[in-house]
This record gives sequence, C-alpha cells and structure tokens, in this order.
Amino acid sequence: MFRRTSTFAFAARRLSKHLGLALSTSLGLSLGLTALAFAPLAASAQTPPPSTDPRIYDIVDASSPARVEADLRRLVGFGTRNTFSDTLSAERGIGAARRWIKSEMDAISAGCGGCMEVFYQEWRVGPEDSPRLPEPVNVVNVVAVIRGTVHPDRYVIMSGDIDSRASNGSDGDVDAPGANDNASGMAGVIEAARILSRYRFPTSVVLVGLSGEEQGLWGGQHMARVAVDEGWDIVGVLNNDMIGNIQGIDGVIANNVFRVFSEPYPRTASEEELRSYRTFGGEVDGPSRQLARYVDRITGTYFTNLDAMMIYRLDRFGRGGHHRPFNDAGFAGVRIMEAHEQYERQHQDIRSEDGVEYGDVIEGVDFDFAARLTAVNAAVLAALAWAPPEPENVRIGGAVRASTTLGWDAVDDPDLAGYRIYWRATTAPQWEHSRYVGNVTRYTLENMVIDNYFFGVASVGKDGNESLVVFPGGLLPRR
Repeated sequence: MFRRTSTFAFAARRLSKHLGLALSTSLGLSLGLTALAFAPLAASAQTPPPSTDPRIYDIVDASSPARVEADLRRLVGFGTRNTFSDTLSAERGIGAARRWIKSEMDAISAGCGGCMEVFYQEWRVGPEDSPRLPEPVNVVNVVAVIRGTVHPDRYVIMSGDIDSRASNGSDGDVDAPGANDNASGMAGVIEAARILSRYRFPTSVVLVGLSGEEQGLWGGQHMARVAVDEGWDIVGVLNNDMIGNIQGIDGVIANNVFRVFSEPYPRTASEEELRSYRTFGGEVDGPSRQLARYVDRITGTYFTNLDAMMIYRLDRFGRGGHHRPFNDAGFAGVRIMEAHEQYERQHQDIRSEDGVEYGDVIEGVDFDFAARLTAVNAAVLAALAWAPPEPENVRIGGAVRASTTLGWDAVDDPDLAGYRIYWRATTAPQWEHSRYVGNVTRYTLENMVIDNYFFGVASVGKDGNESLVVFPGGLLPRR
C-alpha cells in the first residue's frame, strides 16, 4: 500500500504548498524568445537539455486501440456497474467489474516482475453520509502504484470511474453499460498501466479506478481524505471521464480535439491570498490551471493533429467530476474528456423514442480516439514522473525598475540540470516565452518591465523533462 508519512506537519506543509499563493504552481509553453537582452546575476546560462524525450514518443505510439476496445467491451459486458448493483455475481454488476479490473492490474504487475502495488481501497457509505442513500453500501476503489525510485512518496495520478448509471442513478438492476461514461476512462487507466509498467520513474505513478462517482464523487472524496491524512505529495491528478465519443449532439464530429477543465485558483485560498491575487496576479495561475497548461504543452509537443482545449472552468456547467474532491483538498487536478458530448447517450435507459436511440452503448465509442487520449495521459504522467520536483519559495522583484528578477530555493534531485524561466502577456492563456538559465537560483531579465508580464520558474531534468512551473508567491528581497 501507499507508504504512510503520518506526521501532521508534513501533510500541512504539502497542503500549504498547494493552497498558498506563495507556492502556487503554474506551467507554461515555450514558444520562443523575444529580442530582449538578458543578463543573469550568477553564472551564465548553460546549454539547455534536449527539448523532447524520445521515450515519450514511444509511450504515445504504444497506446493500442485494439486493447482499449477489448477492455471497453469487457466492462460493458458486466451489464451494469451501478454502485448499488450486484457485488456477488461473477458475471454481472460492479463487484464482478472491480474484481476483473484488479485481476488485470495484477496480471500487468506480474508481467513486469511485480513492479506495481495493486490493492483495493474500501470504505462504507451510509445514510448519514448521504440523505439519498436508502441503505449502506461498500464503495471500492482499485489502485495500482508504480513506486518511484527517488521520490517514492511523491505521486502523479490518473483516474477513471468504475461505476455506471442509467436514468435512475440508484437503480442497480436495469442495464447500464456505461460504454463512454465511463468504461472509456477506466479502459484508458488499464491501458496506461500496461504502457507505463514498462518503465521506471523517480516519482510514483498511480493508476486508479474510482467508484461511486455517479452518486456523489464518493471514491475521489475517500482517496483525497486518505491523501491528506497520510501526507501524500500529489503533483497532479488527471481525471478521465468520457474520452471515447467524437460525435456531438451539436452536430460536430471531431477526433482531433479534447477538453481540459481546471479551476483558476485553489478553492481553499485564504482571504489574504485572494487579496494578493488582486495586487500581484495569480488569480488564473493556481496549480490546477498550470496542470492544464502542462497537458496542453505535452500534447502540442508529442502529438500531431490533436489539440488540448483548455476550459477555464472547474467542470462542465453545473456538473462535477472526480478531480473535484482532490481540488477541494488543495491538490492540483484536471478533467480530461471529449470536446463534443452526446447527451442522448448519457444517464439514459436504453430505449428508442421518436426515432432517437438513447443509452450509453458500445456503438457510441470511437476506440482510436479513446486510445489517443489514453496516450495523452500516459505521456503527461511520464513527463511529470521523470521531471525533478518543482522549485519552492519562488519570489519576484522589479517594481519601478527596468528589469525583473526571480529567485527560488534549489531543488535537491540527482537528475536536475537547471531551471527555466517562463513568461507571458498578462492576457495570454498559455506561457508564450521561456529561457533556460542553467543551475542558478536567481536570475535577472534585463529590460523586461515586471508590470507587462506574468512569470514563473520550472525545474528541468537532464533528460529535458520539466516540472510544473511555479508562479511567484512573494517579493524578492532587493540586493
């Protein structure tokens, strides 16, 4: 199981890192350098590491539509995976589904010499937890961990939902195949486990099937509570909920775009932090928003004819997903999903009315598209897990001066090459420019007025993989 780092101080420190403006994270995209002149205060910038990692191209190519299809069909074949469905049958219901998922994860682990820790995460939800519950029910997550070799208690997480529903979310008897919602996301998690189990990472990689999503995000709520209680150092959560549909109810058919939903800043930001956002910026630079930018950058770097559409919203209008409980606990998390939904295939009994076919059936899933979005997840997880930890205590200075200076604490990591400074116009959605500055902890951008841009700093590994960018959280003392 997860190693317990049980000190409350560690948990509080990690949460404060995610919640506070002083340590708010952000990520960016290097689109080139401006013609401005730069001069560091320390050693001159070194030659930057490579801009791409060939292993990630291999990871992208490894995602198999055939395997994703086979897993999807197996999940749909359980008839229903409703939280209140049969748990004893070997062929039908959520019990059979989660046992099959665990057996697949166990087999993957056996194939890599036991490289994954696979276990259930189980708890009981009763009427006292939700007034909609007629009786208590066991909610069970299936978790697989590829333990990190350098930072074993630091985690990047990909999640999908095990459960499904029809028109009545509490009906455990009616057929609810849940092909796209969310067998597609769950199949993606299993396929990502197959791919990533072939590699070793400094940071731990978690592949998890969460339960109880349709009734109240119960699986994510429990896992987030455990993460807080045990002091998990979570870099980010990629929640996959419906990654297999390309034909929207709006008439658009598109297999080259997907959405990434993210909150702008931590829900638990204090009043002081909110006041700081107003003065210094950062109100659209919270950790989840920067994780979304990271997904966008990795997609743009390693994929052709595929665009990550960043949505500046926690989730779909008035709806929720399993990244939200992690956000509520102060961790970075985003929702990855198709760009054009087909509502007639969501939360519907299988039926035909007035010539319209309702129900979330396998015919509505595009397996190639599901495999591509699975590859996006695997690529992002690998890049983050291979990268050094992000720099801490990032500060900035430059008021009423012609130049901007950033400083940060050194990252202790054997694979660290140096740091990269990012900047963008204050109205730009993505980081526009960057400069690799070498292994220094203070750098001045000459003739760059602080008022006109936002800035951030990322750690860079020797293999070129980068951490999330950290948005400055305070003022740098003037020398």
